[in-house]
Amino acid sequence: MGKLIKCGAMSPSQGADYFTILGMGASVGREAAPDRVTAHKWFNIAAAYGSSEAAALRAELAREMTREERAAAQRLAREYLGALS
Repeated sequence: MGKLIKCGAMSPSQGADYFTILGMGASVGREAAPDRVTAHKWFNIAAAYGSSEAAALRAELAREMTREERAAAQRLAREYLGALS
């Protein structure tokens, strides 16, 4: 699942921005090969923190993904958010 990043010390908007940046990095392959599932996961988490930009990017990316990829990304986001609580 990767390193858990707690945003308790951040405001919701800072958390949203942070996760949006992670999603953009995953979508273009900033540190590894592009990974749509991981990008969608981060955009989903950013959207949960209130980012309308991330929600739009997630929707755009979802149009390029298979149903299975979307389901995997949503599962990973739920697991991540659940591990934070």
